[in-house]
Amino acid sequence: MDTKTKILIVDDEPINRDFFDVMLSKLGFHVIKAEDGEEALEKLKSDSPDLIILDNIMPKMSGWKLTKILKTSDDFADFRDIPIIMFSAMDDVKDKIEGFELGVEDYITKPFNFSEVLARIRAVLRSRALSRQVVQKERKIASIESLNQSLIYFTQHLKGPVEALQKRVETLDVNSQTDVESFVKAVQVETRQVLVTLHSLEDEIKDLQRRPELQKEADADLLEDLEKKFQKHFVNWKENQEVPR
Repeated sequence: MDTKTKILIVDDEPINRDFFDVMLSKLGFHVIKAEDGEEALEKLKSDSPDLIILDNIMPKMSGWKLTKILKTSDDFADFRDIPIIMFSAMDDVKDKIEGFELGVEDYITKPFNFSEVLARIRAVLRSRALSRQVVQKERKIASIESLNQSLIYFTQHLKGPVEALQKRVETLDVNSQTDVESFVKAVQVETRQVLVTLHSLEDEIKDLQRRPELQKEADADLLEDLEKKFQKHFVNWKENQEVPR
Protein backbone atom coordinates (compact mmCIF):
# COMPACT_ATOMS: atom_id res chain seq x y z
CA MET A 1 0.00 0.00 0.00
CA ASP A 2 1.36 3.41 -1.04
CA THR A 3 1.45 5.67 2.03
CA LYS A 4 3.23 8.58 0.33
CA THR A 5 1.51 11.96 0.27
CA LYS A 6 0.04 12.41 -3.20
CA ILE A 7 0.31 15.84 -4.81
CA LEU A 8 -1.50 16.69 -8.04
CA ILE A 9 0.36 19.28 -10.17
CA VAL A 10 -1.94 21.07 -12.63
CA ASP A 11 -0.07 23.31 -15.07
CA ASP A 12 -0.17 23.73 -18.84
CA GLU A 13 3.61 24.28 -18.95
CA PRO A 14 5.48 20.94 -19.24
CA ILE A 15 8.64 22.46 -17.74
CA ASN A 16 6.75 23.39 -14.56
CA ARG A 17 5.14 19.96 -14.26
CA ASP A 18 8.48 18.22 -14.74
CA PHE A 19 10.22 20.54 -12.30
CA PHE A 20 7.77 19.78 -9.51
CA ASP A 21 7.80 16.10 -10.38
CA VAL A 22 11.57 15.88 -9.95
CA MET A 23 11.85 18.10 -6.87
CA LEU A 24 8.89 16.73 -4.93
CA SER A 25 9.60 13.10 -5.82
CA LYS A 26 13.10 13.47 -4.38
CA LEU A 27 11.51 14.67 -1.13
CA GLY A 28 9.35 11.55 -0.88
CA PHE A 29 6.07 12.80 -2.35
CA HIS A 30 4.07 10.89 -4.95
CA VAL A 31 3.51 13.32 -7.83
CA ILE A 32 0.55 13.18 -10.21
CA LYS A 33 0.52 15.49 -13.24
CA ALA A 34 -2.23 17.09 -15.32
CA GLU A 35 -1.79 19.61 -18.13
CA ASP A 36 -5.22 21.27 -17.84
CA GLY A 37 -8.31 21.47 -15.67
CA GLU A 38 -10.25 18.77 -17.51
CA GLU A 39 -7.46 16.23 -17.06
CA ALA A 40 -7.13 17.33 -13.44
CA LEU A 41 -10.77 16.41 -12.75
CA GLU A 42 -10.11 12.93 -14.17
CA LYS A 43 -6.99 12.56 -12.04
CA LEU A 44 -8.94 13.59 -8.95
CA LYS A 45 -11.31 10.67 -9.31
CA SER A 46 -8.66 8.13 -10.27
CA ASP A 47 -5.88 9.10 -7.82
CA SER A 48 -7.52 10.98 -4.90
CA PRO A 49 -4.57 13.31 -4.17
CA ASP A 50 -3.88 14.79 -0.75
CA LEU A 51 -3.02 18.22 -2.15
CA ILE A 52 -3.47 20.13 -5.41
CA ILE A 53 -0.93 22.62 -6.77
CA LEU A 54 -2.88 24.52 -9.37
CA ASP A 55 -1.96 27.10 -11.99
CA ASN A 56 -4.67 29.69 -12.52
CA ILE A 57 -4.16 30.69 -16.17
CA MET A 58 -4.64 27.55 -18.30
CA PRO A 59 -6.38 26.66 -21.58
CA LYS A 60 -9.75 24.84 -21.55
CA MET A 61 -10.39 25.54 -17.88
CA SER A 62 -8.92 28.15 -15.55
CA GLY A 63 -7.74 27.35 -12.06
CA TRP A 64 -10.60 29.37 -10.60
CA LYS A 65 -13.17 27.41 -12.61
CA LEU A 66 -11.59 24.12 -11.60
CA THR A 67 -11.64 25.20 -7.95
CA LYS A 68 -15.30 26.23 -8.20
CA ILE A 69 -16.26 22.87 -9.67
CA LEU A 70 -14.29 21.01 -7.03
CA LYS A 71 -15.78 22.99 -4.14
CA THR A 72 -19.41 23.19 -5.28
CA SER A 73 -20.24 20.31 -7.66
CA ASP A 74 -22.02 17.29 -6.21
CA ASP A 75 -20.05 15.12 -8.64
CA PHE A 76 -16.88 15.99 -6.72
CA ALA A 77 -18.30 16.14 -3.19
CA ASP A 78 -15.93 13.37 -2.04
CA PHE A 79 -12.92 15.53 -3.03
CA ARG A 80 -14.18 18.87 -1.72
CA ASP A 81 -11.83 18.92 1.27
CA ILE A 82 -8.63 18.45 -0.75
CA PRO A 83 -6.52 21.58 -0.07
CA ILE A 84 -5.44 23.74 -3.02
CA ILE A 85 -2.38 25.91 -3.50
CA MET A 86 -2.91 28.20 -6.50
CA PHE A 87 -0.20 29.81 -8.63
CA SER A 88 -0.77 32.90 -10.72
CA ALA A 89 1.27 35.46 -12.59
CA MET A 90 -1.02 38.13 -11.18
CA ASP A 91 -0.40 39.84 -7.86
CA ASP A 92 -3.71 41.63 -7.52
CA VAL A 93 -5.25 41.61 -4.03
CA LYS A 94 -8.75 41.30 -5.49
CA ASP A 95 -7.74 38.17 -7.41
CA LYS A 96 -6.21 36.64 -4.30
CA ILE A 97 -9.32 37.37 -2.25
CA GLU A 98 -11.48 35.74 -4.91
CA GLY A 99 -9.25 32.69 -4.80
CA PHE A 100 -9.51 32.43 -1.02
CA GLU A 101 -13.29 32.86 -1.16
CA LEU A 102 -13.49 29.98 -3.63
CA GLY A 103 -11.75 27.75 -1.10
CA VAL A 104 -8.07 28.04 -1.99
CA GLU A 105 -5.86 27.35 1.04
CA ASP A 106 -2.82 29.27 -0.19
CA TYR A 107 -1.92 31.54 -3.07
CA ILE A 108 1.57 32.06 -4.55
CA THR A 109 2.56 34.54 -7.22
CA LYS A 110 4.91 33.58 -10.04
CA PRO A 111 7.86 33.63 -10.29
CA PHE A 112 8.29 31.61 -7.11
CA ASN A 113 11.04 30.28 -4.91
CA PHE A 114 10.86 26.50 -4.47
CA SER A 115 11.89 26.65 -0.80
CA GLU A 116 8.95 28.94 -0.13
CA VAL A 117 6.61 26.66 -2.08
CA LEU A 118 7.84 23.62 -0.13
CA ALA A 119 7.30 25.44 3.17
CA ARG A 120 3.76 26.32 2.13
CA ILE A 121 3.07 22.74 1.02
CA ARG A 122 4.14 21.41 4.40
CA ALA A 123 2.13 24.08 6.24
CA VAL A 124 -1.04 23.23 4.31
CA LEU A 125 -0.55 19.50 4.89
CA ARG A 126 -0.02 20.09 8.62
CA SER A 127 -3.19 22.19 8.73
CA ARG A 128 -5.13 19.44 6.97
CA ALA A 129 -3.83 16.80 9.39
CA LEU A 130 -4.83 19.01 12.33
CA SER A 131 -8.30 19.50 10.86
CA ARG A 132 -8.73 15.74 10.56
CA GLN A 133 -7.71 15.31 14.20
CA VAL A 134 -10.26 17.91 15.26
CA VAL A 135 -13.01 16.19 13.26
CA GLN A 136 -12.05 12.82 14.77
CA LYS A 137 -12.17 14.29 18.28
CA GLU A 138 -15.58 15.83 17.59
CA ARG A 139 -16.91 12.48 16.34
CA LYS A 140 -15.50 10.75 19.40
CA ILE A 141 -17.15 13.27 21.74
CA ALA A 142 -20.45 12.89 19.86
CA SER A 143 -20.24 9.09 20.17
CA ILE A 144 -19.59 9.22 23.90
CA GLU A 145 -22.34 11.80 24.41
CA SER A 146 -24.78 9.56 22.52
CA LEU A 147 -23.87 6.62 24.71
CA ASN A 148 -24.17 8.69 27.88
CA GLN A 149 -27.64 9.83 26.84
CA SER A 150 -28.61 6.21 26.22
CA LEU A 151 -27.35 5.27 29.67
CA ILE A 152 -29.37 8.07 31.25
CA TYR A 153 -32.47 6.95 29.35
CA PHE A 154 -31.86 3.35 30.41
CA THR A 155 -31.59 4.19 34.10
CA GLN A 156 -34.65 6.46 34.01
CA HIS A 157 -36.65 3.87 32.08
CA LEU A 158 -35.69 1.12 34.51
CA LYS A 159 -36.07 2.99 37.78
CA GLY A 160 -39.84 3.43 37.73
CA PRO A 161 -40.83 -0.19 36.94
CA VAL A 162 -38.34 -1.61 39.45
CA GLU A 163 -39.56 0.70 42.21
CA ALA A 164 -43.16 -0.23 41.42
CA LEU A 165 -42.34 -3.94 41.62
CA GLN A 166 -40.46 -3.37 44.86
CA LYS A 167 -43.53 -1.74 46.45
CA ARG A 168 -45.70 -4.63 45.34
CA VAL A 169 -43.24 -7.10 46.86
CA GLU A 170 -43.55 -5.35 50.22
CA THR A 171 -47.34 -5.67 50.24
CA LEU A 172 -47.64 -8.97 48.40
CA ASP A 173 -49.79 -11.61 50.09
CA VAL A 174 -47.89 -14.78 49.23
CA ASN A 175 -50.82 -16.86 50.47
CA SER A 176 -53.13 -15.33 47.89
CA GLN A 177 -52.90 -17.11 44.56
CA THR A 178 -54.63 -14.20 42.81
CA ASP A 179 -52.10 -11.67 44.17
CA VAL A 180 -49.15 -13.91 43.27
CA GLU A 181 -50.41 -14.52 39.72
CA SER A 182 -51.01 -10.79 39.23
CA PHE A 183 -47.54 -9.99 40.50
CA VAL A 184 -45.91 -12.61 38.24
CA LYS A 185 -47.68 -11.15 35.22
CA ALA A 186 -46.48 -7.67 36.17
CA VAL A 187 -42.92 -8.97 36.47
CA GLN A 188 -43.17 -10.62 33.06
CA VAL A 189 -44.42 -7.42 31.41
CA GLU A 190 -41.78 -5.20 33.01
CA THR A 191 -39.01 -7.74 32.30
CA ARG A 192 -39.88 -7.80 28.60
CA GLN A 193 -39.75 -4.01 28.46
CA VAL A 194 -36.43 -3.91 30.28
CA LEU A 195 -34.97 -6.54 27.94
CA VAL A 196 -36.00 -4.48 24.92
CA THR A 197 -34.14 -1.51 26.39
CA LEU A 198 -31.13 -3.68 27.19
CA HIS A 199 -30.95 -5.10 23.69
CA SER A 200 -31.13 -1.60 22.22
CA LEU A 201 -28.37 -0.41 24.53
CA GLU A 202 -26.26 -3.45 23.73
CA ASP A 203 -26.56 -2.76 20.00
CA GLU A 204 -25.44 0.84 20.54
CA ILE A 205 -22.41 -0.30 22.55
CA LYS A 206 -21.41 -2.73 19.79
CA ASP A 207 -21.83 0.00 17.19
CA LEU A 208 -19.65 2.34 19.26
CA GLN A 209 -16.91 -0.27 19.58
CA ARG A 210 -16.87 -0.69 15.79
CA ARG A 211 -16.43 3.00 15.06
CA PRO A 212 -12.94 3.86 13.76
CA GLU A 213 -12.56 6.91 16.00
CA LEU A 214 -12.61 4.59 19.03
CA GLN A 215 -10.50 1.75 17.64
CA LYS A 216 -7.07 3.07 18.66
CA GLU A 217 -5.23 1.73 21.67
CA ALA A 218 -5.37 5.19 23.22
CA ASP A 219 -9.11 4.71 23.66
CA ALA A 220 -8.87 1.37 25.49
CA ASP A 221 -9.10 3.07 28.89
CA LEU A 222 -12.14 5.01 27.72
CA LEU A 223 -14.03 1.87 26.67
CA GLU A 224 -13.01 0.13 29.90
CA ASP A 225 -14.38 3.04 31.92
CA LEU A 226 -17.66 2.91 30.03
CA GLU A 227 -17.89 -0.83 30.57
CA LYS A 228 -17.49 -0.35 34.35
CA LYS A 229 -20.29 2.21 34.33
CA PHE A 230 -22.64 -0.18 32.57
CA GLN A 231 -21.70 -3.07 34.83
CA LYS A 232 -22.57 -0.95 37.87
CA HIS A 233 -26.05 -0.26 36.52
CA PHE A 234 -26.56 -3.85 35.35
CA VAL A 235 -25.74 -5.14 38.83
CA ASN A 236 -28.45 -2.91 40.28
CA TRP A 237 -30.89 -4.19 37.68
CA LYS A 238 -30.08 -7.86 38.40
CA GLU A 239 -30.48 -7.35 42.13
CA ASN A 240 -34.03 -6.14 41.51
CA GLN A 241 -34.91 -9.13 39.37
CA GLU A 242 -35.35 -11.47 42.35
CA VAL A 243 -39.03 -12.47 42.57
CA PRO A 244 -40.54 -14.28 45.58
CA ARG A 245 -41.61 -17.81 44.82
